[in-house]
Amino acid sequence: MKFRIHFYLIIYVLLVVGCKDEHSKKELSKQQAPNVLFIAVDDLNTMLGNLDGPAKTPNIDKLAAMGVSFTDAHCQAPLCGPSRASLMTGLRPSTTGMYGMVPDDKIRSENTETKDIIMLPEYFKQHGYHTMGIGKLFHIHSPEGMFDESGGRVKGFGPLPEKRFVWDGYGTSDRKKYGRTSTDWGAFPEADSLMPDHQSVNWAIERLNRKQEKPFFMGVGFLRVHVPLYVPQKWFDLYPLDSIKTMPYRPDDLDDVPPVAKMINDLPMMPSTDWAIESGEWPKIIQAYLACISYVDYEIGRLLDALEESAHADNTVIVLWSDHGYRLGEKSTFAKHALWNVATKVPLIFAAPQLPQGKVIDQPAELLSIYPTLLELSGLPAYERNEGISLVPTMMGGENKPSVAITTFGMNNHAIKSDRYRYIRYEDGKEELYDHNQDPHEFNNIAANKEYLRVIDLLKTHLPQKNATWDKHSKYTFQPYFVEQKERMANQKTP
Repeated sequence: MKFRIHFYLIIYVLLVVGCKDEHSKKELSKQQAPNVLFIAVDDLNTMLGNLDGPAKTPNIDKLAAMGVSFTDAHCQAPLCGPSRASLMTGLRPSTTGMYGMVPDDKIRSENTETKDIIMLPEYFKQHGYHTMGIGKLFHIHSPEGMFDESGGRVKGFGPLPEKRFVWDGYGTSDRKKYGRTSTDWGAFPEADSLMPDHQSVNWAIERLNRKQEKPFFMGVGFLRVHVPLYVPQKWFDLYPLDSIKTMPYRPDDLDDVPPVAKMINDLPMMPSTDWAIESGEWPKIIQAYLACISYVDYEIGRLLDALEESAHADNTVIVLWSDHGYRLGEKSTFAKHALWNVATKVPLIFAAPQLPQGKVIDQPAELLSIYPTLLELSGLPAYERNEGISLVPTMMGGENKPSVAITTFGMNNHAIKSDRYRYIRYEDGKEELYDHNQDPHEFNNIAANKEYLRVIDLLKTHLPQKNATWDKHSKYTFQPYFVEQKERMANQKTP
């Protein structure tokens, strides 16, 4: 009898201890859920040091050494509004019809695809995270109530001098038809502390130094490198004018592209490459752009240093990305707004405790993959509405299956980037094809060459099957082609 009592007591004790141990594991697991630092940089192309570019970026280079860099990542749209809406919703522009600038609070308004979508920060919030955000994360900042703590965003892209230095914002354009851009360049203001990005980092650092009761998601959106290309003089001093190399350029480059491509590239409010050559401003524009990159790198360094010195250093997933590329004279202008490589290619870096360090991946990747990748790195369940794929298997050394990156600009205009080729198909069926092994600068459109029919047929299979009509809140002003396309497509049924 005593033996039975002792036996049952032992079993009871073991069960109690086991339950407590299991409860402790769950609590520990909850406490150890990784934080997320989500770094967005506006208009940043791939001239970074870690990508063998001319920009001096010691802090971004350090982040790349901590994690995994993608050298051939591409945006879903070469324009900030639709690019960011796609990343945050996990849906392609061709699925939502968000081809232009959609106000943050209208992303879910009257759109059948997004009306019940869970956006990226919200998904973390719903899974127990404390969410924080400051700066430009969506098109402006974020939809109302998106973050538990919002630092907002300084309006515009200032600070601004009393008078522009070089460019009036109109160029040779019809002012009513094209509107005005912020494009200009020069040393201003006097100190880094006067830049909105500096204040954003201060806000983020203060919160990194707090004791957090829950895992956090922190988004920090930088305004630079967006025009105007204004930063203090010391950043210009890093790049003497006689050291600046201009981009490969051919005056006849657009002679072999379809009419729609030229209509999309109709940007007279921006400086043209020919004007930049004649005026002698081309090296100065590049100098200013590089100065802005180094300034943003400095602010990113402040942010990363604060993280490293905080209690969260060993348990934080970091992603750094830009919403699209930027042309600095390639294809005849200084702008994004195109389906060519330099306008769609972006930096993309992940760092996390479980990821390898200093790894470089050359296969194509999409910004659309950020949402599912962050979920997997954070141990959260996949969100079935995501149209992108997680990059974790690739980063962890899994089999690299053939992949492409898809960029959309307006309804039914798409670019498909494979390891070797870029294929562009416009709404009227006209095409471009470039072989990056032979023509990395995309000077020669070989779409009409019959030797590449099989290549084109294969790349065509990746074109989006759905091409939603323009979302009613999606606006476009700079290129009359898109205004006309939206009006033309407004009453047509979605294919």
